[in-house]
Amino acid sequence: MRAYHYFRIFAPCAALLAAIYSHSEAADEAVPEPTRTDVSQTDLWVSGMGGYHTYRIPALVKTERGTLLAFCEGRKSGRGDSGDIDLLLRRSTDGGQTWTAQQVLWDGGADACGNPCPVVNRKTGEIFLLATRNLGADTEKMIIAQTGKGTRTVWVLQSADEGRTWSKPREITTAVKKNDWTWYATGPGAGIQLEYGPHKGRLIVPCDHIEAITKHYYSHAIYSDDGGRSWRLGGSTPNHRVNECEAVELARPAGRLMLNMRNYDPAERARQTAVSDDGGAAWKDQKHDPALVEPICQASIRRIHWPQNDAPGVILFANPASRDRRERMTVRLSYDDAATWPVAKTIYPGMSAYSCLAKLDDETVGLLYERDDGGKAYGRIAFARFALDWLTKEE
Repeated sequence: MRAYHYFRIFAPCAALLAAIYSHSEAADEAVPEPTRTDVSQTDLWVSGMGGYHTYRIPALVKTERGTLLAFCEGRKSGRGDSGDIDLLLRRSTDGGQTWTAQQVLWDGGADACGNPCPVVNRKTGEIFLLATRNLGADTEKMIIAQTGKGTRTVWVLQSADEGRTWSKPREITTAVKKNDWTWYATGPGAGIQLEYGPHKGRLIVPCDHIEAITKHYYSHAIYSDDGGRSWRLGGSTPNHRVNECEAVELARPAGRLMLNMRNYDPAERARQTAVSDDGGAAWKDQKHDPALVEPICQASIRRIHWPQNDAPGVILFANPASRDRRERMTVRLSYDDAATWPVAKTIYPGMSAYSCLAKLDDETVGLLYERDDGGKAYGRIAFARFALDWLTKEE
């Protein structure tokens, strides 16, 4: 087990317990935007600037050497999910204080190249970026109905130098997509590498798909056991009405995975989860988590600490915490492997949507997320940096 320096958060004292429960927010309760001293926020992309009409679909990962890589889609001529879309990157080597200029990773001409989902091989330091591609003229509706000229294909790019340079995109569609699937998405968000259990070292990338005949949509995972050189299709969720998802490794039993998924079941407007005991080859025990309300939107979940001695583990979850609208970007904290979420604080109270969490160090977390710009939806992608103890600090 690792040693962590976060005693301020987990000191066994009454003041801490009071802080935890005083910040257990009701699902739809309004919370003021944090002050600048609580959370630092930087706009990495502002729609209409830098050559693109709209920036969407953020993904964030920290490399083994500590470089932050922020990815997104640059949508050339409109806000929609089809058309000319490029994959973009900005890098930070100082924990998100400053960032490099925008870098175009993949320009497929008039095609839509997107859904970034990076994962780091901690053994070699290589970064793999899973993504999808389709003809820009083919909309999601056309791809699902199979009336377009093409379909969604799956690709991987890789970097061995902290994201400075990248390989050409390599197609892996036949290895990870079934013939009777139409729509397909990698992530969006970030993948993980298993740290414990029989599949230790496995790279896991969360995905989703739609079946051609039933039109049902499911979450699934793809994985690599050879450090990212080849990719295999894992299992799908037992029930449909879920899609965009992220995975988190649980503490017990060793190597257990949980998928946290965007929910389309109208009976309950809350996230769905499923677990795997075989490294993502199969999923079971699918259910709703009523504490994690959502307006039907992507979300992010990330392990920040493993249990250590008397200190519990920490898992964070971020999403627009509203049943009705994409607003109120909120970070929640769990000490019990995502079973309960006693702590919640709002990063931004206005319009907000997709997000991606990353551990910066033992006491600091980064969140890359979509927010409005003076009332304009999807006006910017912002990077928020905050200390873990801010979540439990009494106002």
